[in-house]
Amino acid sequence: MALAEAVPRAGLVKERFLPPFSDMVSALADEAGTGAFWRALLETLRGWAIGLAVATAAGVVLGVVIGGLPPVRAAMASTIEFLRPIPSVALIPLAVLLYGTTMRATLLLVVYASFWQVLVQVLYGVRDVDPVARETARSYRFRTLTQVRTVLWPTALPYVMTGFRLAAAVALILEITGELVIGSPGLGKQIAVAQSSGAVASMYALVIVVGLIGVVVNVIVRAVERRVLRWHPSVRREVVS
Repeated sequence: MALAEAVPRAGLVKERFLPPFSDMVSALADEAGTGAFWRALLETLRGWAIGLAVATAAGVVLGVVIGGLPPVRAAMASTIEFLRPIPSVALIPLAVLLYGTTMRATLLLVVYASFWQVLVQVLYGVRDVDPVARETARSYRFRTLTQVRTVLWPTALPYVMTGFRLAAAVALILEITGELVIGSPGLGKQIAVAQSSGAVASMYALVIVVGLIGVVVNVIVRAVERRVLRWHPSVRREVVS
């Protein structure tokens, strides 16, 4: 913060490119006093939460089904490896064609990008199930749902939480990117408007807000992960240390 204040004041960088940090804070205070800022913030959080929830649910369900059935996994492997590397931003023209500049266009990008983070981790988790435990459950003729609940899920859950943590960050990145490029409602659109109108201090203020949201999201997700996996050895060692 001191560096961001001193550099433009000393003339090392023109203030129209990098205003002093105090100007950013002042612009942020002005933004916080408007209803448009809070509506944009809520739109961003809503799109992020919905996209993350849909991606997590779909990734867990399909990951368990595909990973639990070796023939299906073998048949789907090439398809997954083909679709997963496609950058989500490459789908922007398709999203705009289908949904215009509405929230659903950005939601498509968020779900697509986050889904692969969860799916791949769940597939690893299912594959990591102890074969002895799996065969023991089959020999005792456990029902499929019982096998999933007692054998597969405890092993896969740490992987699920890792995928969820990665997806939470990716979802926020794509939410802001979609709003910025597509123009759907949210903080990303507000950043683009501030940049195009020459309100550089406001633009930086909104970028700071986005960064703070990222920090808060990471803290919350890590807290949820520790809570859900409090029984897992890795979390117990972390708490003890």
